[in-house]
Order: sequence, then structure tokens, then C-alpha cells
Amino acid sequence: MRNAPEQIVKRAEWLRREIERHNYLYYVLDQPEISDAEYDALFRELQDIESKYPELVTPDSPTQRIGAEPLAEFETYEHRTPMLSLQNAFGEEELRAFDQRVKKFLNLPDSADIDYVTELKIDGLAISLTYQDGMFVAGATRGDGYRGENITNNLRTVKSIPLRIEPSSGGPPAPRFIEVRGEVYLHHHEFQRINEERAEKGEPTFANPRNAAAGSVRQLDPSVTARRRLDIFTYGIGHIENGIFSTHYEILESLRSWRFRVNPNIRRCRGIKEVLDYVREWHDKRESLPYDIDGVVVKVNSLAQQEALGYVARSPRWAVAYKYPAVQATTVIRRIEIQVGRTGALTPVAIMDPVEVGGVTVSRATLHNEDEIRRKDVRAGDTVVIQRAGDVIPEVVEVVKSKRTGAEVEFKMPDKCPVCGADVERPEGEAIARCVGIACPAQLKERVNHFTSRLAMNIEGVGPALAEQLVNEGLVRDPADLYYLREEDLLRLERMAEKSAFNVLEAIEDSKDTTLSRLIYALGIRHVGERTAKVLAEHFGEIERLSHSSVEELSQVPDVGPVVADSIARFFRQDETKEVLRKLKKAGVTPRKGASAAGGALAGKTFVFTGALSIPREEAEAMVRGLSGSATSSVSKNTDFVVVGENPGSKYEKALQLGVTIISEEAFFKMVRQVKNVD
Repeated sequence: MRNAPEQIVKRAEWLRREIERHNYLYYVLDQPEISDAEYDALFRELQDIESKYPELVTPDSPTQRIGAEPLAEFETYEHRTPMLSLQNAFGEEELRAFDQRVKKFLNLPDSADIDYVTELKIDGLAISLTYQDGMFVAGATRGDGYRGENITNNLRTVKSIPLRIEPSSGGPPAPRFIEVRGEVYLHHHEFQRINEERAEKGEPTFANPRNAAAGSVRQLDPSVTARRRLDIFTYGIGHIENGIFSTHYEILESLRSWRFRVNPNIRRCRGIKEVLDYVREWHDKRESLPYDIDGVVVKVNSLAQQEALGYVARSPRWAVAYKYPAVQATTVIRRIEIQVGRTGALTPVAIMDPVEVGGVTVSRATLHNEDEIRRKDVRAGDTVVIQRAGDVIPEVVEVVKSKRTGAEVEFKMPDKCPVCGADVERPEGEAIARCVGIACPAQLKERVNHFTSRLAMNIEGVGPALAEQLVNEGLVRDPADLYYLREEDLLRLERMAEKSAFNVLEAIEDSKDTTLSRLIYALGIRHVGERTAKVLAEHFGEIERLSHSSVEELSQVPDVGPVVADSIARFFRQDETKEVLRKLKKAGVTPRKGASAAGGALAGKTFVFTGALSIPREEAEAMVRGLSGSATSSVSKNTDFVVVGENPGSKYEKALQLGVTIISEEAFFKMVRQVKNVD
């Protein structure tokens, strides 16, 4: 292994600190100094250096935030200082009683004003971050307060968590050892994005942002955690060496100076009256926050007084958690409607008498899916309790069954799509029912995008923006309509010049000469991915045979089980599907059974992908298999190429050890571009 020149060592160190500085500016202060492109350039430069000189990779390098291999299970982590729970207060009188207990224990008169710190109680998951000599070395959940789960690799993916303590000028030095305590949480918009993705995949949705945050931080695969975009607020410390503080507020200010994210709404309050003012203020303002809070934490500011107060059972006497009442209301469900999403997912929605919840009038609430309705026994006509938090869509919490009259109507998921009339299917083991109509208006834009994509009909120039225009203008009512577009149709669209229109029509014409597997994949049949499409093409040889096959015949095909077979047969039974196939044939779409002319270009070559790629890894692997190559998940001496994306993991290290050829993602795409029909 060659040694890195001194100037390269210094450059790598500067890049690490500069990238983390920009992470701090962007994710903690929300004050970016450079563009995304400039940030990406710095990150790529550091990656290139670490790729050439692996010995320069350090635990605090930004490239190491993602890249750890999935774990079989979490290890136990023991906290140096226990993470104790707080006693709760559920009303102003209980807060005043807390204040009286504090003064009594400290032998202070009733008229004395205690110096308190008030903090918003973030509704997330409590965690502990351990730093040794300024370096982040471990992260853990609260667990039972004494022992938690070691989730270090997952917490590395949270970009608002510093990998190294960087003291600011004039601030206190970094302690030799410190446990920083905080709350990991999800913003409302991120919670909604995650639930939408899970619903589209037929996975159960999270009930609230707290559950989603807890589920995200405890993923055995850190790459899943990274995709959830968690955030954190730090609120205190546990064990610390060579750190001297006199107040809790001083600790918070020190955490800020060390680039930890501290909630901006923390306030020092002189006496219980100011505490109560703060509690009332945020009771009215909490709906304006982009994240959930469920109360206010009140702490005695003086650390000397905290020490004198001590603990009772497993809670400190010097702190209390004031809990806000849940933001709920009672109303009546008048009917249950079905909403069809862009992927065909059917979601039942309760249409209710308008009611104010947390300062907002609502008349609709999600019921998630049929199983959830059955579990809660929700019926049209029921009186129900609903709740909302921030911008999260209201949901039904429970039915007030004592108010039932007997006139309530049980819900039944329709067997026909309410938008297009096509069949509705719900595969065994899935929670989501879906419309299978290929021309369903509710999902047409998504189907056109899929139909024209690289692995499907590969119609260059027809991206999401153009697909949306074509659908909105009524020029495309199903994917087959693409082959009947005229130049004058395209020229009337926004930002469409003659040259662009010509190129689009030429790409559509070229796509008529395709393979059967591409066409099958392009149709967007539920459960039929690129690999299954190839198997079906090989087995049936022509689209007519496939479209007339029974469930029994389909079940005999390798890799096609009963669920997939039923989905395929149901899809081809639809009148809309038959019409699309008729129009495709009339337009001259003539799929070939075999692979394209470039089909054997990578025959005999084995590829492994590691790190984050610019496209889904499944798509990159499909590109290899489409050219007769092999894509595997593990590196061996028989591997021909290891393709490295951002933050490569242990596969990269193993490739170095075995001497396997390592290429960048750009080099891989260049290799593929040299092959006809794959661009």
C-alpha cells in the first residue's frame, strides 16, 4: 500500500472538517454557505482521496456516515450515568406543587423564586451519544435507563449529529469523555413522506412520528435509517470528565458551542409564574411547530441545587415533565369514501361532520386500510374520537360505541375501482388493496412514467414533466396512446420546440422494436419486476399466449408463485388491458422473445454494487442482467467488477483484499453506454 503524500493528508483532513462544518451550517443552523453542487464537489474529492489512500479513512470522516453492513442484532450498551425518567405533571396545580416541593426540600421560603429552565418536550426517542477525546464513539437508546441498545451506526447517519466535537472560539474545550443526551425525532413532512411510501408498497403505516422515529433508529440496516432523514435536539449530559459547569443553562450553551443541535425555544424562567406563562404560550403555539411536542420539561437551573435535591426512586426531584392534553375532538362519520393513489392503492377516508381540532377545522380523517377499520370497528354513522398533531393528517383514535343506534353501516372494501371500474386486488399477506386498471386516471401519470422508463420501453425524452403534460392535456389516456401522438399534439405543449417534438416522436418510434420482456415489464403488472418479466418472456414467447394463460398455467412457471400468478391473470382479464394490447399491436409494437442485439455484451461477467448509487441498486443490477451478466450481493474471487458508489462498505474492503477490479459508478455507466439499446 502506497503512503499518501503530506499535502494529500492535509487536504483530506481539511475536507473532513470543512464538510462537517457545512453539515453544521445546513442541518443545525439552517444557514448554508455553499450550493449543493459545491458541497457535492467537496464530498466527491474526499471520496476520491480515501479511495486512493484507504489508510486516510477516519471514523469521523463524513464518508463514514453511511456504509456499515446490516447487523444481525444490536449489542447491549451500558450508560455511565443512568438515563432516568421524569415524573409527570398533568395540570398547573401539579406544577405549582412541584415548585413547592423544590422550595421545601431546599429550605427556601414559599415566596422564593427558583431559577428554572423550561424546554419543549420533543415527542421522539431518547438517546445517548458518547464522545471520547472529542470523537463520536457510541450511540445508544435509553433502554431501561441503565442499559440500552448500541445503535451507533444508525446514529452516524443523522447529519445533525456531529462526528467530532469542534469547540468554537471562546467556548469551553472539548471534554475527554462526555455522554450527550438528546431526542431523535421526525419532522411532519418526513413522517408523511415515509407513510406514503410504505402505503404504496403495501406496508403498514406508522401511527405517529414518534413510532416512525423509534422504528427508524432501530433498523438493523443503517441504510434504511439514512433514508428516513431523522433529526435530533440535544438537551443535557450524563457522565462527563474535565467539564465544570454551574448551571443547566450553561450546559446547553456549551452544547451549542460544540455544534450540537439545541432547541431554540428553551427559556430561563425566574419563578413558577414565568414557567406557567411559558407552558400556556406553547399550548397555543405548538401546532405551528414542524415536529411533535407533548409537553414542557421544567428543570432547576442550578446544578448545586440539583445535587442537593437528588433523586426519588428512578426520577430526579429537580425536574418534571408537564404533559399537554392530547389534541382530540369528537365528531360523527357520515360516510367512508375510497381515495385511489398514484400507484393504485385504495385508502378509505372518513368524511365527518366538521370539527375543530387543535385550532384547525377538519372534516376528513384517514382510516389507513381495511384491516385498521376492522380492528377499530369503524362504521359510517359512528361517533368517533379523532386527533391530529401539527400538519399530520387527522386519524380516528377510537369509536364511542355507547352512542351507537344500530343504524351504523359496516365498511366493505369495493371489488371494483371507484375511479375506473377495474378490478381491485389485495394479495394475501398485504394490507393494501389496489386497482389493477392500466388506464386508471388516478394512477395514469405514474404508469406512463413507468412505461417509458429505461428498463421498460426506454423512450428517451418522455420524463415525468412531459408525461404530466400529456395526461393533463388529455393526449394520453393509457400508455398505448403514446404511439398515436402527432407532431402538432406535442407542439402545443409548454416548452416544446420542433426539434424536441421530432426527437420525442423518433424515440417513440424506435421503441416499437423491443423485447417481449421489456414490454411485459412496461405494462406495470403488480409483482412483476424486471426479472420475472424475463422469465415470463422465455416461457410464453409471445404476449398473446401470456395474456390468455390461466392461473394454473402461470403457477407452473419458475419463480411465479400463486400470488403473482393471480395478479398476472387478473391484470390481463381487464377490458382496459385488452384494449391497450390491441392498440399497441395496431401501432406496430412488435416485441421479440430474445434479448436485444446487445444482449450478450456482459455474458460471463459478475458485478457487485456497494455504497449509495445515483439510481436504485435494483435498477443497476437489472442493467447488468439485461446484458446477460450476473449481479450478486457478495464479493468473491470469482467477482469481475465491484462498482463503488458513495460511502462504500465492507464489500469495498474485501475487493481490495482479493484484488478484484474496482470501478466507479461513472465508469460502470460508461461501460453500459457503449452497448446498443442501453443508455
